Parts: sequence; structure tokens; C-alpha cells
Amino acid sequence: MATTADIKIGMCIELDGKTVQIIDFQHVKPGKGPAFVRTKLKNLENGRVLENTFSAGSKIEPVRVERRPYQFTYEDDLGAHFMHTETFEEINIDKNLITNYDLMADGQIVEVMFHTEKETVLSAELPPIVDMEVTYTEPGVRGDTASTNSLKAATVNTGAEIRVPLFINTGDKIRVDTRTREYYERIK
Repeated sequence: MATTADIKIGMCIELDGKTVQIIDFQHVKPGKGPAFVRTKLKNLENGRVLENTFSAGSKIEPVRVERRPYQFTYEDDLGAHFMHTETFEEINIDKNLITNYDLMADGQIVEVMFHTEKETVLSAELPPIVDMEVTYTEPGVRGDTASTNSLKAATVNTGAEIRVPLFINTGDKIRVDTRTREYYERIK
């Protein structure tokens, strides 16, 4: 059993029968009254973000999780199918459990988080930066804008649409930040 003093970002805990991950927390000591910990939690079963307040020193139930590398193989009506990169074990994951599913390309390595006691999939995360190819974008014309930070829509090889700078053309290879879905850099 742990207490609120053991809270860390990324830690998984059991709250009201659900497994949640701590995204952010703040220890608050008001001038009057007892201290408390304000947390922002992500429900790993449905992806919803909720806020919860714990009184300082209260007990929390940590959950042991394990992260394993899996490679995306194909998709069908049942969801996305993955293969473990070392044991070649195959699993099926619901698309709702995968963060930024539309940025995942064939053969992409993802990190799948498992609940170690129940052996159930909690979530799947893409690497922070992925390489993509722009399949379609409108050509950028010099002098189109007054500001230097102008962006335009671009479709990448997975079918996802992201915002890119005006100098990016169809056929360019780019890097995309999967956490924010933003353009990162162009690959030479």
C-alpha cells in the first residue's frame, strides 16, 4: 500500500475499481486547513481524463504495469493486430486503446502497457516521433501570408491529416510528434 507522498507522474493506480494513470499532480498546502494532493488522471480503459483530489497521507493502491514492444501487423473488424518483437506472440487490441491510431503505419513498433496481475492490455503508445511521407498538400505560394508561422493541411501516408509549414510539398518526408500531432521537422 502506498500513500499520496509516493505519487509520481506516469504511475498507475487503482481508483474506484478502474485502472488510472497519473498525468499530473500538485501538492497543495493551504494556509488554513489540511494539505491535499490535486491530481489529473487518465482512465486507461476508455481514455478519459479526470481530476481527483486526495487528502495528504491517504492510502492509494498502486498497480504493477509492464511495457512490452509489439509490431503492428494488420487491421480488421476485430481491431488492430500486433506481434511481440521477441516471442512472436500475436495479440488483438481495440483501436480505442491506441493513442493517435491514425498515425500508425504498417510495421510500426509500439509500446503496449499490460496490467501484470490480470494480463490485460491497458493502452498502446506510438514512439514520440514517427517518420511519415506527405501524400498530398496544396502547394505553398511565396507571399501567401503576413506571418512567418503559417501552416497548411497535409495528408500523410497513413491517411492522417496534420498541419505543416508552407514549404512542405507532396512527396516530402517529415517527422511528426505523436503526442501533439504536430509537424516536427523535414527529413533530408
